[in-house]
Amino acid sequence: MSTYFRHAALLLAGAAALAACRKDTGATSLEGIIPTPAFTVTLNTSQYPVTATFTNTTTDAFLYQWDFGDGSPLASGQNVTHTYKLPDTYRVRLTAAGRGGSSVSPQLPVTIPTICGNAGYAVLTACGGSGATSWTLSDQPGAVVKLSASGAVLSTSPVLNACQLDDVFSFTSNFSYAYDAGAGTFANGTCGTARTGNSDFVYRPSGTLGQLVLQRNKSFIGLPDSVVNKTYDLVEATATRLRLQGTNPDGTKTVTTYIPQLSALDRAKQLLTGGGARTWLIDNSVADAIIVGNEANISSYNKSGSAGSVPACQADDEYTFSTAGNFTYNANGQTFVAIDYTCQAARANNTTFTFGPASGAGVAQFVLAAPGSFIGVTNAATSRIYRIISIDDKHMTLRAGGPTDDPLFEFKMVAK
Repeated sequence: MSTYFRHAALLLAGAAALAACRKDTGATSLEGIIPTPAFTVTLNTSQYPVTATFTNTTTDAFLYQWDFGDGSPLASGQNVTHTYKLPDTYRVRLTAAGRGGSSVSPQLPVTIPTICGNAGYAVLTACGGSGATSWTLSDQPGAVVKLSASGAVLSTSPVLNACQLDDVFSFTSNFSYAYDAGAGTFANGTCGTARTGNSDFVYRPSGTLGQLVLQRNKSFIGLPDSVVNKTYDLVEATATRLRLQGTNPDGTKTVTTYIPQLSALDRAKQLLTGGGARTWLIDNSVADAIIVGNEANISSYNKSGSAGSVPACQADDEYTFSTAGNFTYNANGQTFVAIDYTCQAARANNTTFTFGPASGAGVAQFVLAAPGSFIGVTNAATSRIYRIISIDDKHMTLRAGGPTDDPLFEFKMVAK
């Protein structure tokens, strides 16, 4: 027996039970007209997912069972609404029961349109491809801009805290949103306990790029601030950049900028180069900025000592990496030559580099192309392999040499 007729049988049984309760005749049989189920449908396409309103036009019935054709649980009620999350043509049936019995309507095709043609939604969810995207806050200055109610710039952020930069905001084409706080949620000026923020969302194709509305209380995108009605306007949406604007309770507006979540390797390169070009120096403000050892014990041979112990002509050296794969060295007057332990004339050290996965410990590595090129110490790595052990937007631990090289040098670096 099909699903439709099983439920028709249940409705029929219900109708029979009501008839059996008739006290005026004591009859146990059904009497009356068998209803002919019929209904109309209207779609609300002002927002997605689409909500369909089913209006019953059946006469001589008092029990109704709806099958929406999408595998969702059956529903009861004279007039009902149902939300469809995916575009398709669905076959809807209504089973109606009255005093004379029950019957099932013919299938009515209900076509739910797609929103993938909307430029904002297509970028937000990649619905034309994988159907899911993940974004992180931009690691560039200006990732968060606060505007007055009239649109005047009130403030713009410097590079965000690492606790914000590891947050991931994910959207899917079935209208679900997920928030991954990483190490924690940055709020009230500090990195605190990770908050949850998963929610369904509604997309409204209004304006140029549309807006999205989170459906769960206390959910948020970008900053854990209160955004009026959990509503975010898309003000820019490309494959490489997403910008959202929310209105705050005081009438001001906050614009947040996002970039696609990168693989660990791509993320390391972006941090190394700053997305364009970034300059690094040995961090002479910390103890043991340079250590020497081997892969088994990286500090087994030597340590540079207390903070400030790196020679001035070495500590002021600048190493710049670009996304195009160019490496530039600026000695700022002199180069510290490790063999003689003296400051000497500045050496030429510009070259290109190749970037890829780390061989051995590390999140990534790069190899300087020109023989004799170096970072930190002039004789640090004859292989010219430099492994990034750890990196964020301000600090990097760099190990000179592959895992079989001996000795290995490790530098604590700081972004200029």
